[in-house]
Amino acid sequence: MNNKNLQQRRLDATPRGVGVMCDFYAQSAENSTITDIEGNQYIDFAAGIAVLNTGHRHPHLVQAVEAQLQAFTHTAYQIVPYESYVSLAEKINAVAPIDGKRKTTFFTTGAEAVENAVKIARAYTGRPGVIAFGGGFHGRTYMTMALTGKVAPYKKGFGPFPGSVYHAPYPSALQGISTADSIKAIERLFKADIDPTQVAAIIFEPVQGEGGFVVAPAEFVAAIRRICDEHGIVMIADEVQSGFARTGELFAMDHYADKADLMTMAKSLAGGMPLSGVVGKADIMDAPAPGGLGGTYAGNPLSIAAAHAVLDIIRDEKLCQRAAALGEQLRATLTDAQAECPELAEVRGLGSMIAAEFCDAATGEPSAAVAQRVQKKALDQGLLLLTCGQYGNVIRFLYPLTIPQDQFARALDIIKVATK
Repeated sequence: MNNKNLQQRRLDATPRGVGVMCDFYAQSAENSTITDIEGNQYIDFAAGIAVLNTGHRHPHLVQAVEAQLQAFTHTAYQIVPYESYVSLAEKINAVAPIDGKRKTTFFTTGAEAVENAVKIARAYTGRPGVIAFGGGFHGRTYMTMALTGKVAPYKKGFGPFPGSVYHAPYPSALQGISTADSIKAIERLFKADIDPTQVAAIIFEPVQGEGGFVVAPAEFVAAIRRICDEHGIVMIADEVQSGFARTGELFAMDHYADKADLMTMAKSLAGGMPLSGVVGKADIMDAPAPGGLGGTYAGNPLSIAAAHAVLDIIRDEKLCQRAAALGEQLRATLTDAQAECPELAEVRGLGSMIAAEFCDAATGEPSAAVAQRVQKKALDQGLLLLTCGQYGNVIRFLYPLTIPQDQFARALDIIKVATK
């Protein structure tokens, strides 16, 4: 078996709608290294799309899952509950940056968490409307596609979408969109499309993921909080990609003085096991009637065990601090690269949630071609990178926060060469 043969088997057996970036196939993985079926090794700066903040197969996580595997694998929490679910909810409640008493419920995927956050907000307010933002990504189910502010490839050919969803522009200095522009757009929605008394929630990512790691200005978050308070709207922070130490804090919302009412989480919550959740103010979380929330696999015990291990690893290995330190090194490397790469228009992010945006040097227009060129040059040297952004012209860096320093240094050297 080799990569070429397996590639042909994939093309014959699976649909083209599942886009696959790499033409090699994983055999094993350890911390920040992936080994393919031919023995080639790659430094993993993709981390399963931001899932592996604690690295591939962290020993503590593996031990926790193995122990749970020996006890039971499934009961359906809403049929026969288990203590580990309750204690994980208690841990999340204790650390979530939300004012007042908090409650948490678990699901399986990030999209599922977002769907349920909308359900909770609608149940609490009795209203239908939801406002989201351009460039935001919230999932691939129908409600989350409607919320997502990017058409290709996520929404193309799949409409119509659920109604009562509206979009406003997200602040971006590079695109010339200010916080004032975003807030004026919301106010125009209130005049032209939906009365604020019919809006259940405003949902935003404090750092946009697929949108290009665009960081929400503090004044933007404060303005959203003010609008929500004025009109009785639930403020939802989507932390699916930004959570669990990636930004240098446990949650990106820890960077802001203003707090959300609900937060969604997934990805690095369980270090590769499928788990998501919603945490929020207790009175809002209690709005759905019994049976209104749940799912057959929601809060699977193996994933719950993994999440307990992840929280321990983040604490014991001080991964928030390490995220900040690694991010400073990467930012310095990229900033230096701008001197030799005029197409590198902006370096931005929080902690280790860092991105590089590329534009045509002559026109200033977004250039996916340049980003793809850098990505390919890096891959040819054994470094796996992901692109993102509304125009596909952004490279995001998603290395495990547990990456050895010498391997991280090698990756930075590859980035220097790839951006020349």
